[in-house]
Amino acid sequence: MSATEPRANPIFLGHEGAERTLLDAMHLGRMHHAWLITGPEGIGKATLAFRFARRLLAGQTTPLEKHADGFDADVGTLALDPAHPVFRRVVAGGHADMLTVERAYDEKTKRLKRDIAVKDIREINSFMALTPAEGGWRVAVVDGAEDLNQSSANALLKILEEPPSRAVMILVCSAPGRLLPTIRSRCRHLRLAALPDAVMARLLATYLPERSQDDRDQLVTLAEGSIGRALAMAEEDGIAVAAMVDNLLQSLPNLPLSRGYEVADALGRNDSGFRLFTDQLITGIAALVRDTVRGRADPEQQRLAALRPLEAWGEVWQGLLRLQDETERFALDKRQALVSCVGMLAGRMS
Repeated sequence: MSATEPRANPIFLGHEGAERTLLDAMHLGRMHHAWLITGPEGIGKATLAFRFARRLLAGQTTPLEKHADGFDADVGTLALDPAHPVFRRVVAGGHADMLTVERAYDEKTKRLKRDIAVKDIREINSFMALTPAEGGWRVAVVDGAEDLNQSSANALLKILEEPPSRAVMILVCSAPGRLLPTIRSRCRHLRLAALPDAVMARLLATYLPERSQDDRDQLVTLAEGSIGRALAMAEEDGIAVAAMVDNLLQSLPNLPLSRGYEVADALGRNDSGFRLFTDQLITGIAALVRDTVRGRADPEQQRLAALRPLEAWGEVWQGLLRLQDETERFALDKRQALVSCVGMLAGRMS
């Protein structure tokens, strides 16, 4: 397992306020039975969830003054030594007092299932009803709570309505608007923001020391505060994909539909290429609208904003977001979806 995977990652920067809130709840004996951690994708929500879970399971231990990775870990953090038995067992998925629920892998389709099944949520109920095996807490992490379907959401709500003692549930969610309001209201909410550039630069220097400074600087700019996105872009040649998106935008308004087939040929049918391309396109259009409204648009953004009303750009953004979501959730043809993306960008809204 990669050291950047949330359950195995000992490094956590940029969300000190949220970490302090969790520490205070532990130290002051005001532990809420359910926590909802929200924010953009790839900013450390799941990393914080597992960091909190490990510390709960380990008890009131004092973290190291400094880890081997060089990041300070004083008493004001949830840090746990990676050599600690609890840390190792959580990484291995073998701690008796911890359960993780997320979208399952479908062996038939060879991809993640569309949503979190109700049977998986019901496992939390039986798990939390048990006495903690090691005398402390029982912890359940629901990673990707936005993927709950109606049945699994209702099953989760029932658990939240009747929380057992000495049990904590942690929901990780990138789209809290998809959750039932009654689920949100029964959780203590921690909202995490995109990471500052300085934190992004520090993390990338640690995770990608082999990359040039120019590459890392470009990843900071492109990822917009998401270390997860930056690492995915580095692994999948995302800098080249970003250049492809820039080229498409620069071609407007004279963007032929045939360019969509060129993009599809270049990216193929793989999940990562489609996600990187659509993420960059969606992010670019969102920045165009945002910076124009705030009077901070650069010359290229000003040129693009003059091509159509901002409301129309907003419709393009919404259409691309919907297309991305439906393509991934329903396993649609990514090649055709890429062609449709370029069609929307060129003005052929469906």
